[in-house]
Amino acid sequence: MTLSTESHDKPTVPDIETDPYGFFEHMRRAAPVWRGTLMESDLMPPELKVAENWTLFDFESVFTAFREDTVFASEMYNNTIGLVFGPTILGMHGKQHHDHRSLVSKAFKQSALNQWEPEVIDPICDQLVDEFKDDGQADLVKALTFEFPTRVTAALLGLPQEDLEMFRRLSLDLISITENIEAGLNASVELGTYFQGQVDQRRSTMTDDVIGDLVAAEIDGEKLTDEAIISFLRLLLPAGLETTYRSSGNLLALLLTHTDQLQELQADRSLIPAAIEEGIRYETPLVLVARNTTRDVEMHGMTIPEGAQVNLCMGSANRDDKRWENPNVFDIHRPRRAHISFAGGIHSCLGMHLARVETKAMLNSLFDRVTDLQLLDDDDTKIEGMPFRSPKHLPVTFRPLA
Repeated sequence: MTLSTESHDKPTVPDIETDPYGFFEHMRRAAPVWRGTLMESDLMPPELKVAENWTLFDFESVFTAFREDTVFASEMYNNTIGLVFGPTILGMHGKQHHDHRSLVSKAFKQSALNQWEPEVIDPICDQLVDEFKDDGQADLVKALTFEFPTRVTAALLGLPQEDLEMFRRLSLDLISITENIEAGLNASVELGTYFQGQVDQRRSTMTDDVIGDLVAAEIDGEKLTDEAIISFLRLLLPAGLETTYRSSGNLLALLLTHTDQLQELQADRSLIPAAIEEGIRYETPLVLVARNTTRDVEMHGMTIPEGAQVNLCMGSANRDDKRWENPNVFDIHRPRRAHISFAGGIHSCLGMHLARVETKAMLNSLFDRVTDLQLLDDDDTKIEGMPFRSPKHLPVTFRPLA
């Protein structure tokens, strides 16, 4: 690949949204710390754009940036997505972040997951597969991978069944704010009003759901404000719906194109946790996240100045051959080494354990009900996108199990 990596050059690699990994490999070797960005947003107001944009490509650099959160800070989110979501833990640091995360994490404790899996998550996945198992064919994105995180999230929040379509519509509008700012801002306001009503109900009559847990959460006499709860609930939409729907679709696409591993997984369900981790490593659903430097910092002989935006390319870090042997091979039997798909440090994803439980339940429901899964030829089955990656469709044929 011919590519200049001079400080002011923009990468000129063909079709980076479809297959960025050759480019990532080149950059890890030629310029692991690079002055440039993979994402140019024409929608961002000029006053919010930064003069310095950098990207980190290798595992060591990305991991270091996540770990050193006082140098690679995330306050920039307060002036970007914070304008839509409100103040969230993404843009907090220090004691404020610690206290806030401690409060909201109570809603995602292991005991809650142990209860949710058999009572909420498994039945939802079972019902979804039951809806199409006798048809002999389905688009697994439309029928399953998009549906189950939406229904699970709504159920865990304790939202009424009749509100599901409204919740789904507003969630999509909010998530798509980079494509339609007006729709995203309107969704933010409407969701704020809707969630305020849900919070008010629980302050009057407590319920056993995530919103109830957030209302009741208390540490050292401190409770979450309504604004903090509503901001966190808005954040759950891209964090809980977008990434889980994409990561589960990526895993199914990989299994359907590696049929020997699909058959092994169907025959031995104990391989499912390893398959989930390998899928998230191999095709990271969110390729990069941003941080801002609080001082000048040197990495790989390059000096990143204070106030720069630094894009941490998790999708590249997860293919680093200094950490994994044959990283460009999808292998559910790969020796386990921690990937970096759920970020790291104090801002590691709160919902990562829930995402794993949801995906495991989805696979078990599918494998319990159908066999002979075969992917139909379709251009939309390719895993693509930037910064979010997933297939648009997964048309399959299958035989229902008795």
